[in-house]
Amino acid sequence: MVPSFDAMAPLMFAGLVAFLLLGYPVAFSLAAVGLGFGAIAIKLGYFDFVLLQALPERIYGILNNQLLLSIPFFTFMGAVLERCGLAEDLLDTMGQLFGPIRGGLAYSVILVGALLGAVTGTVAASVIAMGLISLPVMQRYGYDPRVATGVIAASGTITQIIPPSLVLVVLADAMGQSLGDMYAGAFLPSFVLVGLFCLWIFIVSIVWPEKVPALPLSVRTASVGVLFVRCMVSMVPSLVLIFLVLGTILVGFATPTEAGAMGAVGALLLAILHGRLTWKLLKESMDTTLKLTTMVMFILVGSTVFSLVFRGVDGDLWIERMLTGLPGGVVGFLIFVNLFVFFLAFFLDYFEIAFIIMPLLAPVAQKLGIDLVWFGVLIGVNMQTSFMHPPFGFALFYLRSVAPPSIKSSDIVLGSIPWVIIMLIMVGLVITFPGMVSLSVQIFGRF
Repeated sequence: MVPSFDAMAPLMFAGLVAFLLLGYPVAFSLAAVGLGFGAIAIKLGYFDFVLLQALPERIYGILNNQLLLSIPFFTFMGAVLERCGLAEDLLDTMGQLFGPIRGGLAYSVILVGALLGAVTGTVAASVIAMGLISLPVMQRYGYDPRVATGVIAASGTITQIIPPSLVLVVLADAMGQSLGDMYAGAFLPSFVLVGLFCLWIFIVSIVWPEKVPALPLSVRTASVGVLFVRCMVSMVPSLVLIFLVLGTILVGFATPTEAGAMGAVGALLLAILHGRLTWKLLKESMDTTLKLTTMVMFILVGSTVFSLVFRGVDGDLWIERMLTGLPGGVVGFLIFVNLFVFFLAFFLDYFEIAFIIMPLLAPVAQKLGIDLVWFGVLIGVNMQTSFMHPPFGFALFYLRSVAPPSIKSSDIVLGSIPWVIIMLIMVGLVITFPGMVSLSVQIFGRF
């Protein structure tokens, strides 16, 4: 039976889902489905072969995209900082500084995770570093395994919304928005999310104090004043690097690519200050950068092939009719999209969601009068959950890879549940109070 023209877009989307569920690589699934349905559509006379002649120009446009050039710079910066001892120094000092209070180690993990998020932007770096350093300490002093693993995994994923997040880079590119505005709009929501994380630890310390005990007096080796000075000494170079990367973007002194290049140089200088800059560190950092950048480029090329054919069979109009016809108008659209992205995150990572789904959703959101910077930040907050829930919660896998055998996998999974709920509450707050993002843009956009 020959499919009708109206059925081509739904069949194409279903074909992509089928390929992904079978476990084929995303980049090649996108390209294969696009070329396969393109050949069928041309054979049936649904569109002309001339349309596919736009592919070389589109691929060249991807390779010539200056914003995407910032991805390897930010990745290299994070890879260097992951190995230069920044996390070890901060966690050791802040752990002792907050040690006298219940949940002090957990507070220090959250705050260090937020700082690492601002200077590395990579989940793997934060989760692995904090898992190796703080998890054994939290175990030693009687922390509940579920609380300990949950706070480490959640604090690592917060890197996805704190600028200079790679998620915001790819969302800005996919939605055609200014990266500076996207970064500025994400600041207040990220601060609120850090506050919610700390609030949960405070609640645990009140309701179940035995799960988050204070450090015993015998291990507090320095006074509060000395520890505070050590914290400042550890943090100041990192804060300077954050200003170099974010401040220059927000004030318009540098493009994201130029700021990323300065961040990469700053990361090398920090590695020198810590006495960790070696050929091995450089080689491992460049290897990590090459792998991630190559993956992003292949996904982009595949998504370009898919989207060109999808639009050729009026798939964009099919998506628009379906989403604009939802009951509830804008509210119905936002609820559907956030549930859709949340469940997609069970199977796809943030790069795939950004490059496949966002180009389809952004035009509909714009037609409904939704501010795309706010919409991008909202989706970015939602996509954090992709690192925290099974079956493909990468933060949980990263933590499992460095956790001692005494930590059960079930503890890691169950420990993540409260943090996923907190992230979903944050999604609700961004929807309920859209002024949070616009106020953030006004404040930090004039930094």
